[in-house]
Amino acid sequence: MERVVITGMGVICPLGQSVDQFWEHLCRGVSGAVRQEFPEGERVQARTVMPVRDFQPEDYMERKQVRRMDRCAQFAVAAALQAVRDAELRLEREDPYGVAVLVGSAFGGILTSEQEHSAFAIRGRVSPFAIPMFIPNMPAAQVGMQLGLHGPTMLVASACAASNDAIGQAANLIRLGRAEVALAGGAEAAITPFVLAGFESTGALSRRDGPPEQASRPFDRDRDGFVMGEGAGMLVLESEAHARRRGARILGEVLGYGATADAYHLTAPHESGEGLVRAICQALHEAGLAPDQVDYVNAHGIGTPANDRVETLALKRVFGTRAYQIPASSTKSMIGHLCGAAGAVEAIATLLCLRHGFVHPTINLEHPDPDCDLDYVPNVGRPHQARVALSNSMGFGGHNASLALGLAE
Repeated sequence: MERVVITGMGVICPLGQSVDQFWEHLCRGVSGAVRQEFPEGERVQARTVMPVRDFQPEDYMERKQVRRMDRCAQFAVAAALQAVRDAELRLEREDPYGVAVLVGSAFGGILTSEQEHSAFAIRGRVSPFAIPMFIPNMPAAQVGMQLGLHGPTMLVASACAASNDAIGQAANLIRLGRAEVALAGGAEAAITPFVLAGFESTGALSRRDGPPEQASRPFDRDRDGFVMGEGAGMLVLESEAHARRRGARILGEVLGYGATADAYHLTAPHESGEGLVRAICQALHEAGLAPDQVDYVNAHGIGTPANDRVETLALKRVFGTRAYQIPASSTKSMIGHLCGAAGAVEAIATLLCLRHGFVHPTINLEHPDPDCDLDYVPNVGRPHQARVALSNSMGFGGHNASLALGLAE
């Protein structure tokens, strides 16, 4: 089976707008949370969010293009350009039909959709760019258009598992010979009153009083929901043969991928954790790995009572008593929940942990839940040499996706 390697990474997120900034802040346990006030009349109580601050899309594209692109697509293009630059990939030398683009997103251009719907209610008309700005495929389409790519280009919309699925499916395209190179990841820009109100009505968002940086508390006894974030993560994937031919620096490898569905509930995971267990086992089987070869887990770690408990149970079912010996941390404790972009940004965090021999912490883990009693690396990161890691994602509708990532030999 063709090996799929990672040669470039790009990140736009609440902790920074480069891979180096992101990693520095992860290691230090910095939170990207702020308290955001909405216009008078917006009935949103959960106002702690984790936005991308001071993002300048003109740094990545012409102003004319910026005006015709939702913030979500802007994030995707920016992260993709970073990843291509990091990979030193000369796209003009590639067959444009041999480069795929797969982007995960839960909400697509929801910001434009809300703005244009309000404008229609007031003025009775909308911008001619409204539809091509908010339809969900546009983050992927814009990456392809801005970079001149003609290979398979699609959006993956499996809720909060979307960008793990995008990376896994991109790896499959390469293994099938449908592409030699893929830009894969996710993008989300859904910090809007409507989306926040919707999540709040399900009871999923934290309403914690006090400093905003303390609101996201995965695996803590006092957790009360997640904090909404935004951003994008993109990776350059290549067949190993293609990467070797062009002398690329190989950062890591997509060893395996698994995906399942609970088929159980609109918003809650199945109490048994069976869906996530199966997804992890699929990823390990595809990678040719035994459970005792996993050195680190980047947990979904969302901070809701049910999800954290079920994920802990799933890890115990996969690893048995060894689960207590494997460090696992939640990136979401510092960047919030990026929904469709979460898996991609967390896959990058996972690879950085492997490459630097250091696992970042789960911050705000002050009072561990007795049901979440694994080594979730509380509050302070630590050196840890690892070669193989899992990155897990779970989403509304019962989606589960797991990536097995490793350092290339």
